[in-house]
Amino acid sequence: MDLSGIIKAYDVRGVVPSELDADKARRIGAAFGEFVDSDTVIVGHDCRTSSPTLRDALIEGINSRGVDVVLIGEIPTDMLYFASGSLDLPGVVITASHNPAEYNGMKFCNPGAAPIGAATGLVDIRRMAEDGLPDSAAENGSVSERSLTDAYVDHVLSITAADGIGPLRVAVDGGNGMAGAVLPQVFDRIDAQLDGLYIEPDGTFPNHPADPLRPENLADLLELVATSEPDLGVAFDGDADRAFFIDDEGVPLPGSTTTAIIADWYLASDPGSAIVYNLICSKAVPELVERKGGEPVRTRVGHSFIKQVMAESGAVFGGEHSGHYYFRDNYRADSGVLATLVLLRVLSDSGLPLSELRKDYEPYAQSGEVNFTVPDVAAADRAVADAFSTFEQDRMDGLTVDMGDRWFNLRPSNTEPLLRLNVEAPNTEAVDAIVERVASILEGTHG
Repeated sequence: MDLSGIIKAYDVRGVVPSELDADKARRIGAAFGEFVDSDTVIVGHDCRTSSPTLRDALIEGINSRGVDVVLIGEIPTDMLYFASGSLDLPGVVITASHNPAEYNGMKFCNPGAAPIGAATGLVDIRRMAEDGLPDSAAENGSVSERSLTDAYVDHVLSITAADGIGPLRVAVDGGNGMAGAVLPQVFDRIDAQLDGLYIEPDGTFPNHPADPLRPENLADLLELVATSEPDLGVAFDGDADRAFFIDDEGVPLPGSTTTAIIADWYLASDPGSAIVYNLICSKAVPELVERKGGEPVRTRVGHSFIKQVMAESGAVFGGEHSGHYYFRDNYRADSGVLATLVLLRVLSDSGLPLSELRKDYEPYAQSGEVNFTVPDVAAADRAVADAFSTFEQDRMDGLTVDMGDRWFNLRPSNTEPLLRLNVEAPNTEAVDAIVERVASILEGTHG
């Protein structure tokens, strides 16, 4: 069995070991058991073929520190956050999210689903795992099993007042990932009809990679939307914390559009609330929030940053361009299932097709993410900054250049020699012109 993979820690640079095997999982478990201030830890995992081996080794390591484990089985990542929040315990889920089948990794959280990032313990866990720990505890911890699926379904339905969802038709591509562990139970409780592709979890991902950010992985869902004419199309990533949406005419929604729609829904019932958005989201998001009397709060990209800012600001909702949507009433955690339910409520309440409703939330043209391979990321970044030095710039996350009615952000990849460009402007011609200019500058850095 190929157990190569990564410890997945989004937006944490330099904390990515090249491989994850049973011995490393055991060491990480021991380090996590030592790190947490708790006598009990929640453990879940995804459907990858390597996950049971890594799970057993991880649990062995946790138990070796005298810490008990509550095993909640094969779950989507947002169920770990629900478990951590509702039981007020730290937790870890074994998953590599949208990555290929041969990868695996881990996501950690503190009690209350509080994120663990580089500044809040991830570096310490890695150091302890690499350096080794003192002798094991005098007595090993125990393992108990618990199913939280019913409680999780009750939870997500209560947040969205899902009894208001009408008899809509929903085309879903589960990607053979973990969305399929909960979607049938959710749809059994609402009036909407599930028309599913690849719903059954299968860690070999036999139909296509569970990464809907890549257009080729949306092909089957787009075909289903074209033939079945649903009200909404949804594609989940491998661990189901992200969801990507397709309208009734088969046109994908940018993450910014979804963020604006959900923000509007929340502000209608919770006026004056803070809404968090990352700096790559469209300007349409803060403009809408201000127009509706809310407080827009800008943050850098990444779940640990967004969750922290949501806690500080008391925000009711947060959205990212990448398909992560965060909910205050979900312990500030992201959930693709919750985002789907909110969109179904919006469509039910409005009576409009999504292709019509979305128009009010998309006043600008966007490039989407454009990736550039460069020999020297820092030098390439400086070249672009110098070329646009007459415009307002900030360094919250990468380089953001604001030119008034148009802007762009250029960020380094966490794990590859890439720069990621996102551009927004009043029209596609202006977007294309900026992309071409930045591309020309970066080409000039190749030497």
